[in-house]
Amino acid sequence: MWNLIKYSFLAKIRDFSLVFWPLVFPLALTTAMYFSIGQMDESDFEIIPVAVVSHNTEDEELFQKYLTTVEENDNALIDVRSMTEEEAAAALKKGDIDGIFYDGEEPSLTVGGSGLPQSILQMILESYTEGKQTLEDVAALHPERMEAAVSQMSDYGPVTEEVSLGGRTTNTTAQFFYAMIGMACLYGCFIGYRSAMDLQANLSALAARRCASPVHRMGWILSETTVSFSLHFINMLILLAYMKYILRLELTSAYVEMLPAVIIGSMIGVTMGMFITSIGKMGEGVKIGIMIGVSMVMSFLAGLMNADVKNAVDRNVPLLNRINPAALISDALYCLNVYDAPERYMQDIVILSVMCVLLLTGTFLIVRRERYGSI
Repeated sequence: MWNLIKYSFLAKIRDFSLVFWPLVFPLALTTAMYFSIGQMDESDFEIIPVAVVSHNTEDEELFQKYLTTVEENDNALIDVRSMTEEEAAAALKKGDIDGIFYDGEEPSLTVGGSGLPQSILQMILESYTEGKQTLEDVAALHPERMEAAVSQMSDYGPVTEEVSLGGRTTNTTAQFFYAMIGMACLYGCFIGYRSAMDLQANLSALAARRCASPVHRMGWILSETTVSFSLHFINMLILLAYMKYILRLELTSAYVEMLPAVIIGSMIGVTMGMFITSIGKMGEGVKIGIMIGVSMVMSFLAGLMNADVKNAVDRNVPLLNRINPAALISDALYCLNVYDAPERYMQDIVILSVMCVLLLTGTFLIVRRERYGSI
């Protein structure tokens, strides 16, 4: 048995495709995601350029002071530019500004499109309109408090902090990296694919020689599974360490605490590849295409490309992500790093374990019943 494991290991580490896809590709993709979205700070917001057109009315000073206070606030949202009506219209058309405030007895707003900047400008105007009477009263009765009143009205600083039920601060970009770990686990299917190719005499010359030996089929399957799983588990240990200690992503749980999810995830990827490769007599290209398609669809549903996809599936078709290995791995990591939900975490691990047993059993049954009239 040990000799089977030894020579299977040596053969696999010399195959470049078994090193690149399960290890190098996830590392490269994780790095690319980190530099594109991993350093996004939700508190960073581009200041909105807006023009103000004065009509020289009695209310001009009040509205101008309000806008100036909003602009100079510590959490500044807007960059106010005084323009004539013609200049403002031209700037709005060119896209140099996102809106135009018109001063007067009843201030108004003109925007050139719809979106978050325009919504914020509308919110600022509505805030002024609703508090205008209050400002006028303060100006008449306590002019010395005018500046404080305007500051209070224009304070759009953050007043809430998004936290999980367990009290940990959440980051919306973290979901992408949890799904990335799920995808990397499933990419163990390429290692499992090679193992299955080496078990069926009609698929490779090595398998033909093995089938002529007296070794029991289960011995071959267990040795191949052990080597494939060990290799991919090492891949996942490297990826997890890279994410946590090099990129310093939001993986708040201890490294050891995340290992059970990674262990069972690695096994899922390997056994899935072995099972798909064992089915039918399709060519190598077709089977590889099926594995890639299955892995990417599962990863997409787990939120790899868009976090809203996983939430939508959970709301509308919850059973789908209960049988999706990538979603289960991602959810297990979320339970550890964000939620305080040990029961849900254990449920994910149990479902993944059952899947592993079913895939391995299915592979054995398919390979065992194969008979060859001539090899």
